[in-house]
Amino acid sequence: MVARDLFHATPRRLTRAEYDRMGELRFFDGERVELVHGTVVRMSPIGPSHSSIVGRLNELFLPRLLGRAMVRIQQPLLACDDSEPEPDVAIVPMGRYSDRHPDLALLVVEVAESSLAYDRETKGLLYAASGIPEYWLVDVVGRAVEIYRNPEGGRYSQVRRAIGGESLNPSAFPDLVIEASDIVIG
Repeated sequence: MVARDLFHATPRRLTRAEYDRMGELRFFDGERVELVHGTVVRMSPIGPSHSSIVGRLNELFLPRLLGRAMVRIQQPLLACDDSEPEPDVAIVPMGRYSDRHPDLALLVVEVAESSLAYDRETKGLLYAASGIPEYWLVDVVGRAVEIYRNPEGGRYSQVRRAIGGESLNPSAFPDLVIEASDIVIG
């Protein structure tokens, strides 16, 4: 047996505390990153379509949820023990988050222009495993919104794709009705 056969390399995953400390030490200055399953992941650049849709979502959610929930745009969310994603939009319970990022979201929305598969599989499974009851994935190219609900066993058990004039409403706020075309129209 050769000595190299005795060694099995395994990646060393970061904890959220280590990741946060690295951020405090300005380790990631100038980079857009997030922690997903213990790995620091570079985030895609934000293009005009992506930015426009995130702005539109903010305009749609903020006035209707004022005093009922907080709308957070591209801010950290504590998910699982080894993840701190920064979803494009997170609707979180009212509260003060000056000492700790929220660890609960009522709805998370990701806008995918070039990251559809990653946002669908990796991020979607992360949000389901974290117990986030609802996840919307805006497919910029396909001009649709995928709605994922009811996390069970690390996956969402209900999935629906809305296009055109179809209506959406977050399960936490059934009175809030949004047209898919208000989100994905170019």
